[in-house]
Amino acid sequence: MDQIQAMRIFVRVVEAGTFTRAADSLNLPKATVTKHVQALEERLRVKLLNRTTRRVTVTPDGAAYYDRTVRLLTDLDDIEASMTNARANPRGRLRIDVGTSVAQLLIIPHLAEFHARYPDIQVDLGVSDRMVDLIGDNVDCVIRGGELSDQSLVARRIGNLEFITVASPDYLARKGTPTHPLEIEEKHVSVIYFSPQSGRHYPLEFQKGSESIDITGPYHLSVNESNAYVTSIVAGLGIGQISSWQAQRHFSSGTLVQLLPDWTQTLLPVYVVYPPNRHLSAKVRAFVDWAAELFQREAHLQRTA
Repeated sequence: MDQIQAMRIFVRVVEAGTFTRAADSLNLPKATVTKHVQALEERLRVKLLNRTTRRVTVTPDGAAYYDRTVRLLTDLDDIEASMTNARANPRGRLRIDVGTSVAQLLIIPHLAEFHARYPDIQVDLGVSDRMVDLIGDNVDCVIRGGELSDQSLVARRIGNLEFITVASPDYLARKGTPTHPLEIEEKHVSVIYFSPQSGRHYPLEFQKGSESIDITGPYHLSVNESNAYVTSIVAGLGIGQISSWQAQRHFSSGTLVQLLPDWTQTLLPVYVVYPPNRHLSAKVRAFVDWAAELFQREAHLQRTA
């Protein structure tokens, strides 16, 4: 049995929290993962994990072994990268997770360019508006909007999103055009976005000078996926707020109209985020730099106040 492989499997089990999730992320049978961990414990003559039917937790000895093993494996990966010219020719499997709009409108349309530049990187692209657990889900990096809550992660700011208020021409023909945010609450209906993680409903936000107004309804529809949210507004189901970047193609086709341009929102920062123990990976560095370059090309992804 390869000792380094057993160490990598042990680390993955600790980070995933269960043997099943670890096995899935490693594309190995669960029995193989269990066998490697048991053999590691037998060789070390120490119990590394406490096992229950639903989850595994590390013992004090296991925690100490995990900390030193992670540092060792990171150093080994760095040595391999420097000795095999991986910085110039990064290779391997790269697990990325991005929001649905960014995937559909930006990342996927340009992935052929990424593969042409880095032909030896295999991309596993997760697409969801739900926040993932980078460590537990074994994801190398994510692209997400909003301020970061987990300060243990490494983040690079790659853009800013400006949000604007929009509606379809059909909706405006039926309901009229509001001239003030409060008219939306009094005479119109909104399409509301709610968090796929917490279920929280996000209001329509309006700022003008020192005045700030939040509109939470009335609404006939709320959705928790950004592409569906835009489609709902285009379908005439209400007034909503989307990024100016998303809106451009709909302005060009005439399917959406901007409302209340004098009222603004706080810009939403966009980050590419990765765990601290991945910072030396050549394949992660390649994607982070490419994503930053991709965002830089789009003026509506680099808005300023």
